[in-house]
Amino acid sequence: MMMKNTTLSCFRLGVIAAALALAGTAQAADTQLPAELPAFGKDKPLAVPKISQQTLANGLQVWVVPRNGIPRVDYVLAVRGAGFGADGPEAPGRAKLLAGLLSEGTTQRSSKQIAEAAQAMGGSIGASASNDGISLVANALTSHADAMARLLAEVARQPSFPDGEVQLAKVNALQGLKAASTQPGFRAAKALDGAIYGDHAYGRTQETEAAIKSVTAEGLRAEHLRRFRPDRALLVITGRIDAAQAMKLAQAAFGDWKASGEAVPDLPAPAATAPVQRLLLERPGSVQATLRLGRPGMAASGDEQVALRLASTVIGTGFSSRLNQNLREEKGYTYGARAGGQSSRVGGAITGGADVRNEVTAAAMTEYVKEYRRLGAEAVPEDELAMNKRYMAGSYLVSTQLQGSLGRQLANNWLIGLPADFLGKFVPALQKVTAAEVQAVGKKYFNPDEQSWVVVGDPGKIAEQLKGFGEFTTLKP
Repeated sequence: MMMKNTTLSCFRLGVIAAALALAGTAQAADTQLPAELPAFGKDKPLAVPKISQQTLANGLQVWVVPRNGIPRVDYVLAVRGAGFGADGPEAPGRAKLLAGLLSEGTTQRSSKQIAEAAQAMGGSIGASASNDGISLVANALTSHADAMARLLAEVARQPSFPDGEVQLAKVNALQGLKAASTQPGFRAAKALDGAIYGDHAYGRTQETEAAIKSVTAEGLRAEHLRRFRPDRALLVITGRIDAAQAMKLAQAAFGDWKASGEAVPDLPAPAATAPVQRLLLERPGSVQATLRLGRPGMAASGDEQVALRLASTVIGTGFSSRLNQNLREEKGYTYGARAGGQSSRVGGAITGGADVRNEVTAAAMTEYVKEYRRLGAEAVPEDELAMNKRYMAGSYLVSTQLQGSLGRQLANNWLIGLPADFLGKFVPALQKVTAAEVQAVGKKYFNPDEQSWVVVGDPGKIAEQLKGFGEFTTLKP
């Protein structure tokens, strides 16, 4: 069953379904759907927005994308080198707490006052961490664009990390960790990260109990001073605002921001290969097996990046991917199977996985091996390749229509090392990828013999099935 026929096809099917329902049950029973839906229209070129760029005297980069939409302005402040990559071995996941506490109090306002101020502007403000940075996201009605720019600068530059808020965040983090640790997917992801990245910082995104308990307000203030610098930051402004006005707001709010101390060192690249590991994480009484596999991947700026994205979509991204059609639709082993590449600034990972019934553990792993090997051994048929290109291009174009999404996309691209014009170059580059290039990427990154396996389940029910895939090391909870 093919589902990646773009939003337009879904719309056509929805119209047909609605018409049948309105016609009544009896008439609907006699109505036949057309043998074939109308042909797709011709692809339209992506209208790439003009991005006004300027670098302030302190090194802060500012990108502005005016849009004639709703009367709202969106801001994204991305700080490179402030994310999980800056967390030390003794503090895995620290960036998550740091980002979450930025809006919980500044030197001028409490968390309540910050929330009320943002709400009064018809907007919101918050932050999140990724491998390569921390991103603060804010929005407000155009009439409050100036005030929101100042509030964003206050939250980014003057967080106070109040003791009470820090303690509350630690309690919540510990409770969240306790709950997450009972889930097989959490355990599998942590083990797979270790197998793929080893001691590299990209493998330290999940907090530990000891790391959470060691957090202090004073320590967070020191980390903020170390990680937040204007010369490592980008401000993206989108919405109903002209470039000159936006630049003026940026200068007023951030122009006097100064760096303090030495910057976080640039993150070295993780190893391009990793020893294959096979791990069985005990989960007594489990009625299903959680399967994960992976190996090191590619940095976001790699020459084969677009081909890798297409290969990932073909094999394991979306409902119509090969793995999902195989394991879910044809064999009924799982509710969903996936695989693909995730890329960061200096490295990446190829991961895949599914949760399956105990009795089909080996059968599901066999299908993963088969599909991985096929991707590198056979050229993807042209009709399948075209379908996946259309799906990816359509999804990409839809995702960049909302101004908030556009700003976040630009900021994330910058964090992972992609230039501003990648926004407009992606779809044309995608259309040029050949079946041979997809096959080459498949052979290089999806070779099943180079994948580490992590399985979470009841050894008494699945250990015998794993013997055909090599020797597994069993680990207790």
